Amino acid sequence: MSRPLIARIDTAALAHNLAVARRAAPGARILAVVKANGYGHGLARVARALRGADGFAVLSMDEAALLRAEGYTHPIVLLEGFFHPDELADIARLRLRPVIHRPDQAEILARARLEHKVDVFLKIDTGMRRLGLEPQRLKDTLAVLRGSPQVGGITLMTHFARADEPAHGVAAPLALFRDTVAGLGLPVSLANSAALLAYPESHGDWVRPGIMLYGASPFADRDGLDLGLLPAMHLESRLIATRLLRKGEGVGYGAAFVAERDTKIGVVACGYADGYPRHAPTGTPLLVDGRETRTLGRVSMDMLFADLGPLPGAHVGSPVTLWGPGLPAERVAAAAGTIAYELFTALAPRVPVEET
Repeated sequence: MSRPLIARIDTAALAHNLAVARRAAPGARILAVVKANGYGHGLARVARALRGADGFAVLSMDEAALLRAEGYTHPIVLLEGFFHPDELADIARLRLRPVIHRPDQAEILARARLEHKVDVFLKIDTGMRRLGLEPQRLKDTLAVLRGSPQVGGITLMTHFARADEPAHGVAAPLALFRDTVAGLGLPVSLANSAALLAYPESHGDWVRPGIMLYGASPFADRDGLDLGLLPAMHLESRLIATRLLRKGEGVGYGAAFVAERDTKIGVVACGYADGYPRHAPTGTPLLVDGRETRTLGRVSMDMLFADLGPLPGAHVGSPVTLWGPGLPAERVAAAAGTIAYELFTALAPRVPVEET
């Protein structure tokens, strides 16, 4: 028999979450963010489930080319734009929409000779301090793009740094953006998952949901179920051994957990080589036979330990949920000091994936 670890992807949940986004932003078109292999869920699989979106956002040319090869005619946005002028021919051929976030990208595009016009998203930095034009550079860069026969439609965009923090929200960057683009009359794309759900004033013409499409919450104080979302990834395994840990005995590398009393433990077929966070401490939640318990000690490359003290009936072969229905990935991530995004995108290629 094969190793029992498997990731089950619920495509109906993906479609449900898209519908939640649609209801939350009824006046905007939806640009579904499917970068990083569909947040670890499988790009082709996710695109099929989210084909009702108005467009897709990806990171790489390879991702965009895969979507075109699968027959999708949706607008496809390249979130980091292009890196070399030689890429522009393929961008035009595949009818992609690169994000322009530096003045020199606009100049390179304006000088290109392409088979047809390229629509672009022009990014303005409103406080993320990552990618985007300084607001005072917008008009000059926009003039370069508008003066080029290579450029078609232009959409203005920004990315909120703190939309998931109620104490900060989007008011300041949204005001800066509006002041910067006032009078230009161009379509805009502003809202990520957090802004889409919490700040209707930020919706604009295109919203860009990411993590919410996969069933996880962008907010630290709520999980996806609180927002009406359904988890799309169910990472499950089984117990492959049980042990009686005597009082005073340690378990695993470094004996990071030492039993204070005689304790039954279980060995789970899942480790950091599968994408489970190595730094998850003792106490990280998991389900065994559908009941919640905790991890013990250090996560190994291929295995981790479950506390079976409260589950005397657990045995070799008992099912284990690492995250998924009944155990939100956000809870596991919080215990491990990370976020659900990392759990999903870290899923290792060696883990079998089954579509449900």
